[in-house]
Amino acid sequence: MNSEDVAHYLLNTPMFFEQHVELLAQITLPHPYGGRTISLSERQMIALREKNKLLEKQLHDMIEFAKKNDALQHKVHEFTLSLFAARDLPTLQEMIVHLLRDLFSVPHVAMHLWQITPPDMELLVFSDTHDKPFCLPQAVHDTASWFGESAQLLHSFAYLPLHAGIVSAGMLVMASEEKQRFYPGMGTVFLQRISEAVASALHPYLEH
Repeated sequence: MNSEDVAHYLLNTPMFFEQHVELLAQITLPHPYGGRTISLSERQMIALREKNKLLEKQLHDMIEFAKKNDALQHKVHEFTLSLFAARDLPTLQEMIVHLLRDLFSVPHVAMHLWQITPPDMELLVFSDTHDKPFCLPQAVHDTASWFGESAQLLHSFAYLPLHAGIVSAGMLVMASEEKQRFYPGMGTVFLQRISEAVASALHPYLEH
């Protein structure tokens, strides 16, 4: 009989220790953090304390995540309301860039509207085929040039297509020197809300 057989027997014979109560006091196990031996009940208590610590950490992490989400949601709300204070397109464009930098600490922001800066066909097709924000570790097409001399320092990008109906009206790009600021696979719910807010604020100024 090997250890697996013993384990299988005990799992399938729940009455064993009730019939041999004295064994519970006789069985000793190595202490997980020391050289001495401890009873089975003491080992169970240590296991329970470790499990509780793990659960407490998980709960703490969940609370912290909820707090961060709540704070981010508040910033998105503040961002959205601020956009509608603009009274003309140049002011709105300037506000979008400054708000993203100030509220979300995004160091590099660039936005192109196709009616002002027509894109080449490749970029236009690229923009039209993406209806949701996406993140990449490098700039696509010629968008790196939107950041001037800072382009060579950037290692993560968030692309937010701006739509007017079913076609794109422009592209908002946020970038960072940090590789993990924007990365493929990250959640884009808040980026989507920012994109929709910007597109809605721009709508009165776009050609239809």
